[in-house]
Amino acid sequence: MKRAPFYFILVLSTFFVGLAQAEDLKPREGWEVFPTDKSYDTLLADLKQAVTDNGMGVVTEAGPTETAAARGVTIPGNRVVGVFNNDYAVKMLELSTAAMIEAPIRFYVTENTDGSATLAYKTPTTVFFPYRKEGGIELVELAAELDSAFATIASEAVK
Repeated sequence: MKRAPFYFILVLSTFFVGLAQAEDLKPREGWEVFPTDKSYDTLLADLKQAVTDNGMGVVTEAGPTETAAARGVTIPGNRVVGVFNNDYAVKMLELSTAAMIEAPIRFYVTENTDGSATLAYKTPTTVFFPYRKEGGIELVELAAELDSAFATIASEAVK
């Protein structure tokens, strides 16, 4: 009889863990979010190609999917891809040393519950907003230029 509360708590916690599963990305302030019909692997490859085709570089990549799989845990595809180039880095440093901590700017590729994938990113204008006073109008203009570059990359990746 002493085990009954234990089993009840175990069943109840399992139920709540199931409810806590993350859902597909949705639009939010300062982000661009593009659900696609593409698979996770295809969208990730298309993103990398679009980055290269538009004169930018993949500077960093991180994601828990492969590491979790190595531990025997299956999770949806999830990858953060840091994108920038040296021309923008030099310009940024001329305007605000502190703002460089935000580089590279990240794209986020996630696998949806239906097997499709979503591409998302925070707009450069949003990312660099906290540094606008230090970097002045030139930083605002650079962020707007990056907004355009990232929008082009996203558009090509999801088409």
